[in-house]
This record gives sequence, C-alpha cells and structure tokens, in this order.
Amino acid sequence: MGDTGTGQDLLDVLVVGGGINGAGIARDAAGRGWSVCLCEQDDLASHTSSASTKLIHGGLRYLQYGEFGLVRKALRERSVLQRLAPHLVVPTRFVLPHAAHLRPGWMLHAGLWLYDHLGHAGSAFPRSRRLDLRSDPRGAALQPGFRNGFSYSDARVDDARLVVLNALDAHERGAQIHVRTRCEQLIRHRDHWWAVLRHADGRVQRLRTRAVVNATGPWAGNLLERAGMDAPIGLRLVQGSHIVVPRLYAHDSAYLLQQPDQRIVFVLPFEQDFTLIGTTDVDYDGDPAQVQAAGSEVAYLCAAANRWLRTPVQPADVVWQYSGVRPLLADHHHDAAKVTRDYRLQLDASQAPLLSVLGGKLTTYRTLAEEAVDQLGAALGRGEPAWTADGAPLPGGDIGAAPVVLARLQEQYPAMPPSLLATLARRYGSRASAVLGDAASTVQLGTGFGADLYAREVDYLIAHEWVRTLDDLLWRRTKLGLRLDAAQRDVLAQYVAQRVAAMA
Repeated sequence: MGDTGTGQDLLDVLVVGGGINGAGIARDAAGRGWSVCLCEQDDLASHTSSASTKLIHGGLRYLQYGEFGLVRKALRERSVLQRLAPHLVVPTRFVLPHAAHLRPGWMLHAGLWLYDHLGHAGSAFPRSRRLDLRSDPRGAALQPGFRNGFSYSDARVDDARLVVLNALDAHERGAQIHVRTRCEQLIRHRDHWWAVLRHADGRVQRLRTRAVVNATGPWAGNLLERAGMDAPIGLRLVQGSHIVVPRLYAHDSAYLLQQPDQRIVFVLPFEQDFTLIGTTDVDYDGDPAQVQAAGSEVAYLCAAANRWLRTPVQPADVVWQYSGVRPLLADHHHDAAKVTRDYRLQLDASQAPLLSVLGGKLTTYRTLAEEAVDQLGAALGRGEPAWTADGAPLPGGDIGAAPVVLARLQEQYPAMPPSLLATLARRYGSRASAVLGDAASTVQLGTGFGADLYAREVDYLIAHEWVRTLDDLLWRRTKLGLRLDAAQRDVLAQYVAQRVAAMA
C-alpha cells in the first residue's frame, strides 16, 4: 500500500517502544494533556516486559551491591503500584531459608532490617520476621534439615497486563496507540521531527512531532542509527530465562533461594496451578527478538530449586519456558547478575528533543516515566505537573483487590461459574463487567474455547486491548497457553484471525 501520511498536525511527543517504559511515558504525558502517539513494532510487552520474574519488589539482593537508592525508590513504588492496580499487584510473603555455608544469619537479618526500614515509611507491607522452618507450614516444602529462615514482603504482578493497562489508560486520555507499527526513519529539524511509520498492512504514515522518546529497550542503539545519531548508549544486554512447572506446593508464599555462586533464584506461585522459577543472568549478543532459554539455563534453574525444595524438578517437568533480554546500564561488574538495575534518561535537546530510556526495572517504571516527561516538559517549555503517584488508578483498579471485585461480580452474575468470575476479577478488575456485559449465563458468552475462555472475552481483547494474533492472547493478555491443548488452540486461532480480519 502507498503513503498515507498527512503529518500536518504537530504532536507533542512520539513514543517509540511499547514495553513498560514506553507505555508508562505515554500514559503520563497523555494525562498532562499532551498529544501523544506510541508505536510498537510488535505487540505491547512482546519482549522484555513480558519476560520478567513478574515481581513488584525493592530488590533485596541489590543491597549487597550498595544500591540503596534504587532499593528505596523501588520499595516506595511497591506501595504506589499496589494502589494503582490492586487487582493485579498481589502482596506476597517470601520465605528466605538460611544455610550457614552460604551467608551467615546475622547478615540476612541485617539486610532484611535495612530492607524494612528503607521501605516502611507508611507502607502497608508487613515487616520481615524470623521463621522456625520445623514448625512453620512453609518449611514442609523444603528439604529436611533446614531449621531456620526469614520471611519478608514484596508483591507479584502480571507484567504484560501491567503494560497493557498503561497503554489503555494512555489511549483513554487521548493517546494514539499503534501496535505492529515500525518507526522506520526519524528526520530531525530544529524544532520538530518527521517520523516515518510503517503499519502491518504496509501503509506508510508520516507525522510531525515536537519530541521523540526512544523506549525501545535492547533496540535503543538501532533507533538512534535510524535517527542519524551516533551517540553512545552504554547498554549491556543480559539474558534472563525462567521455567514454569506444575505447582510444587499448596500455599501462596514464594521462596528466595540462595545459590553457591552467590546468585539467588525465586520460586513463585503462578497462575493458580503452576510454579515459576527464575531467573538466570547471562550476557547476550544476538537478536533480542530471537532469544530463547538455553538447555544449560533450564538445567541451572532445576538444580537451583532442587538444592532447597523437597519436590524434585527435572527439565522434563517444564511446561513453559521463556526468556528476555534486559537492557542494563553497562558498569564495571564482570558478573551480569551484579550489573545495576537502575536507569538513566539521556536527553539530547541540541535540536528537537530526543530522550533515550536506558536500563530500568519493572517496579520503577512509573517514576522513570514521570522523570522522563518532566525532562521533556522542561525542554519543550511545558509546565504541567506530575500526577501519576496520586492520580487515578489504572483501568480496573478502582474497586480494589481481586477478592473485592469477585464479590461484586458474584452479586451481579450469580449464574456464572465461580472459576470464570475469579479469573476475570484477577485479569480485569472492575472492568470484568465490561467483558461480561449483559450476559446472564455462559451460553450468552458465545463459543467456549476451553479454560473458561469464551468468544465475548476474545472479542473484548481484540476491540479494546490490541490483540491481533493468537500469541498476543495466549501469552500476554492471558496465560491460557498453559491450559489450552493443540486442538483448542487451532479453533481459537481461526476465530481470532476471522475477527481481526473483520476489523480491517
């Protein structure tokens, strides 16, 4: 198809990259009344931002590297994000068993004391405490012989859905969101940029914008090249892989397991019936879009769990594995696990501003976005105040946590299966009623694809959450790839393709 660009309307900012940082910046800017366009070459959260350990946390292990400022910032954000998305951010107790040959008990106690005090100015998260693993029920999941440990608080989150909620909120505040749209060229002038975007159908769009945000993560250097700039970005690409196995224990706490190489591995409840184990830290120099968990990484994670857990984990038990490339700030550390998870905002305002987002972690995306829009506002002569820390919750977060939402849904839809309502409450919060609409029973939800997925929800995801392919639905908007068999997937794939084609 040909060139469809008009480009005469001048945008305030073009955000390139639909991960957590790009979506967060688009939301913040749109909420300040800016005209915003976000483009993502694949799906929202299709790479790094859907491949995390799915934690909202301060990063207890970063204390040993002296990252006190990062930990304090992240711990404060933990409470903010729980308020913004209470249905999605799930407070969780973490068990840290003690083995004297790895770290002395006084060191763990001191680290947790500091963690508590960095994060507990008004925090609702319970403080850490000592555990007797011989009497505490959570000790039963560990191998015999572990006597002592500690517990502390952090939170879990569906990382990909957190991205989508930020993009959805940005869109509802006026931002344009374009998925499967590649920014092919950026042409810089003194007071504006021309951007050339190519959509999935081949359509070319040209637009003018006062500023550009480079939120492309591992591709940050590539975008600068497309902009004709040769600025060093100082990124170190690190691969992190995770495995998912059938549930290893019955309770809802998580474990932080120390390893002989001084790394730590998390073991987390996942999607009700599974356990998530991760992560690895391996330097990566390939195409970030093609990253895959290596057999050696799967073996490492199995061995890491088996050092501590009673139920053995073997590579054959793995039902899903995923890997992402984290664009970390390059520093002096040889060990990839020790590389800082902090971020840097690199603003070039010599002509029309270009802001590159470098590094960062899921937990601190909102503060990163706020600082980014503050910097751009100063460069553009705009003074709208920051708002996201105390502003409206993310879509679906206005009622409360999932159990509160579920109680309301049960009153509103008494004939619906409890399992379906519980799933929708966790996935959509108060917006679950928008998915169900006026349906009184599952018969009115249309075709059932299995695992409590019905046509009406699929239609909602296509119409409101930018689902365009089967994988968008199975692995990012939901995790139903864990539950649907091959035949069910085939039927669902045909339905998604037909509905998406009907929108064209």
